[in-house]
Amino acid sequence: MFSSSLSFVRGKFAEYYQQQSPIICPPTSIERREFGFLLLKDRVMLRHKGFRNVDDLRSSLKTIVPSDVYYSSAYYERPEEEMKGKGWLGADLIFDIDADHIPTPCAKVHDIWVCSNCGAVGRGASPKKCPTCGEHKFNEKTWSCEVCLEAAKTEAIKLIDILTKDFGFSSEELKVGFSGHRGYHVHVESKEIRALDSMARKEIVDYVLGIGLETEFHGLGEKAGRGSRVLAGPDLIDLGWRGRIARGTYDFLLTATPEELEKIGLKKRVVDTVIQHKEALLESWKEKGPWGTIKGIGAESWRKIAQYGVEKQSVKIDTVVTTDVHRLIRLTNTLHGKTGLKKIEVPITSIEDFDPLKSAVTFKEGAVAVLVSDAPQFRLGDETYGPYKGQRIELPTAAALMLLCKGVAKVVE
Repeated sequence: MFSSSLSFVRGKFAEYYQQQSPIICPPTSIERREFGFLLLKDRVMLRHKGFRNVDDLRSSLKTIVPSDVYYSSAYYERPEEEMKGKGWLGADLIFDIDADHIPTPCAKVHDIWVCSNCGAVGRGASPKKCPTCGEHKFNEKTWSCEVCLEAAKTEAIKLIDILTKDFGFSSEELKVGFSGHRGYHVHVESKEIRALDSMARKEIVDYVLGIGLETEFHGLGEKAGRGSRVLAGPDLIDLGWRGRIARGTYDFLLTATPEELEKIGLKKRVVDTVIQHKEALLESWKEKGPWGTIKGIGAESWRKIAQYGVEKQSVKIDTVVTTDVHRLIRLTNTLHGKTGLKKIEVPITSIEDFDPLKSAVTFKEGAVAVLVSDAPQFRLGDETYGPYKGQRIELPTAAALMLLCKGVAKVVE
C-alpha cells in the first residue's frame, strides 16, 4: 500500500477507535484471554497480549491502531506467556463460515488470483498450480457480493438450527457475528464444552458436516412386510439426521433438474421416472414419504438421492477453526483490515433479514479521490459502485476505504 494511502487508512482506523471505543465488546473473562493485533504496516502480528479489563483494551486500540483485532477462544492462566507456559483452562466452541468454502458462481466474476512467481492473473478460485509457470503460491483478492454473502448466511442459519435442535444449546449460549468480510462466526460459550479436546471437537465437526452417515442406519432401507421386502425411510419430522436426511431429500426433489439427477449417478431411466412422477413424490411426504412409492426407483437410487440430501443439509464450515483449541477469533465491533467494515453481532431472531453490506458500514461521511487499478462491481449500503479499471474517481469514504484496504486503489494526492 502506498504511504499516502496507508496514512489515510490508518487515520480512518484511528478515528474509529478514538470515537467508537465505548462499543468495543470485551469477551467473557477478558483477563483469561490472549489478544492479538495485526498491524497495518507490514502486516505483522503482535500476539500474547493480555488485559485485565476492557478499559485497558480500548486504550491499547487507540494507541496501536491495528488492522485487525483478535482474542483467543481459549481461557488461560497466564495469557501473556508463550504457548507452552500459558496454562490452558479450556476453550469456547468456534465455527467459521466463509464464502471461500462455498462454491458460488459469482467467484468467477469478482475474485482474482495472481501467481506470486510469474505474475499470471486469473479469475475465480486459484488453481492448484499456475498454468504459466507451474508454481503453487498465489495472491488472492476476494470480494463480497450479495450472492456469496447470502450463501454464507444460509450456512450460518443451518448451523444454528443444528446447534440448537440437535445439540440442545440455548440461543443465549450462541453468539453470531458477521465477520466484516465474507462470512459469519458462530461462537458457543458453555461450560459443558470448554474442556473438550481437539478430537472431541472433530466429532462435532463430523456431525455438522454429515461425514460418515450411512443412510440405512437413519431409517432408509428395505424391511420385511407382508411376505416381501418394502422400502422405508425417514420422515420430515424425525429428530437428528433422520429428519435432516428427509428434509434434504425433499428440498432436492423440489428443484432437481434432469442434469442434477444424472450428476449424482442415477441412470437415465430412473431420472426420467423421477421427473415424470415429481408431483406424486412430493405429495407422498404428507404420509410416509416417497420411499418405494414409485415403481422403477429402487433402493440404490434412493440412497444416492438421500446422500445428496445429506449434502444439502450439512454445513460448510472451516473445520480447522473448530478443532483448534487455541484459535484466535476476531473481536466484535472491531474493523476488518481487508474491507474497513466492522465485525458486528447479528441477533439470531433477525438473521434472515440481516444485510451485512448495510449494517457493517462504519464511515458514512465524507469523500475521497482515489485511482483504482481494477475492481469489480460492489455494493455498500444502498449504492452500487464500479466496475473500475484504471480510473480516477471520487468516492464516499466507506467505498474508497474498501478499495484501499483491498490494495486495488491509492489516494490521489
